[in-house]
Amino acid sequence: MTADSIDRLDWAKGDGLLPAIVQHAADGRVLMLGYMNAAALDKTRDSGLVTFFSRSKQRLWTKGETSGHVLKLVDLSADCDADTILVQALPEGPTCHLGTSTCFGETPAPGAGFLSALEAVIRQRAESGPADSYTARLLDSGVKRCAQKVGEEGVEVALAALAEDREELAEEAADLLYHLLVCLQASGVQLDAVIAVLRQRHKTP
Repeated sequence: MTADSIDRLDWAKGDGLLPAIVQHAADGRVLMLGYMNAAALDKTRDSGLVTFFSRSKQRLWTKGETSGHVLKLVDLSADCDADTILVQALPEGPTCHLGTSTCFGETPAPGAGFLSALEAVIRQRAESGPADSYTARLLDSGVKRCAQKVGEEGVEVALAALAEDREELAEEAADLLYHLLVCLQASGVQLDAVIAVLRQRHKTP
């Protein structure tokens, strides 16, 4: 959020409070809704941890200050009327006090956002995967083996498409996407880098 955007925020409309929608920065899920005043916004920007003004406590409240389930700030933006704040953050642990990943229940990541969530799981397996984890074992086998699996799954996708078996094609495509993400992880390439290339190509006439 730029200084100009902050200056345009219409604090008066909500008597000094603006709704702040928190969105998962990786998979796009809406995590929760809170309220910010100017001081909460400043603390969020300064600390990197999402902070609200608690209407019940009547004070600033950093999400996770008791539970440890903080929201790490990624980006801030205002809507077109400058009276609502969109907070993009990465949660550490469940967002809701009931133990669910969002305050709207166990909401699945939408569409392509699920791939980002899956990428995060694969990254965790790379860092501290259990011995019985297929993903961890595949990553330990090295880039060559990961690349080989992508090739094998690609052939399976092609065969399913030629057979005009839609159910099988969906299954094989899922296998291919998963193994591609593993191969990207093994090669040190993030999904965002691939998406950036696609976006650039989409802009090209």
